[in-house]
Amino acid sequence: MTDSRPWRGVLVATALPLNDDLSVDYDAYAEHCAWLVANGCDGVVPNGSLGEYQVLTPEERNRVVETAVAAIGGGRVMPGVAAYGSAEARRWAEQAGGAGCGAVMLLPPNAYRADERSVLAHYAEVARAGLPVVAYNNPIDTKVDLVPELLAQLHGEGHIQGVKEFSGDVRRAYRIAELAPELDLLIGADDVALELALAGAKGWVAGYPNALPAACAELYRAAVAGDLATAEPLYRQLHPLLRWDSKVEFVQAIKLSMDLAGRHGGACRPPRVPLLPAQEAAVRAATEKALAAGLA
Repeated sequence: MTDSRPWRGVLVATALPLNDDLSVDYDAYAEHCAWLVANGCDGVVPNGSLGEYQVLTPEERNRVVETAVAAIGGGRVMPGVAAYGSAEARRWAEQAGGAGCGAVMLLPPNAYRADERSVLAHYAEVARAGLPVVAYNNPIDTKVDLVPELLAQLHGEGHIQGVKEFSGDVRRAYRIAELAPELDLLIGADDVALELALAGAKGWVAGYPNALPAACAELYRAAVAGDLATAEPLYRQLHPLLRWDSKVEFVQAIKLSMDLAGRHGGACRPPRVPLLPAQEAAVRAATEKALAAGLA
């Protein structure tokens, strides 16, 4: 990818394959990154919440990024650099730069409910690492809401170039475009992909392509092209799965779908626990229906 905005297109927030002893299977991860790109995705986002970054050691987190870069090239890799402190997040951004990555994705401070001044200082500090920063707005999990006015301020001060928008409120897309027309909006939740694509999104930081990359890439490209005849039926078919991306159990659900699609999904590290039987049955049924429809 030669685009100077490597966050554009379908970037998969990669799930992390683990061995039976819950150690990281780096060979399987490298193969997974290459497979995603071969199946129509534009890049990967390692060390996001789907990649279980919170339960990795610093050594593991570092090696995950290096593995992705070795597999598909740094221009296609945008690691998550979230951390409790701004200094640590900046170090992760510097590590990403040293590994050859083209951009990083950053949550606001998430150890506590940060105020606006803290948020601005946090992004300013991490931007000093020199890589373009894509903000990640996840007010559901972080309790800090990057509202359109705050995003416009962060962009105006040069701290962010894009935003992964996970609030689920598609109305924000239009407000962001008014306040910061040069700020790239990225779809942040799989189950509003069509709505945000039609609202002008420039990319999708996506979960379900881990299991169904080609179908998800086709959905995105049709949606941003305004080809509703292709996008709408596909979106309707995929939605019983896509909505799991916005549930607490999204990592377990996506890993189960990966297993059913013949990929290496597998277990999660604690404190995540296996799906309840009813949840597993729902994900299994929706995945098998998608596979039967030829969406793999």
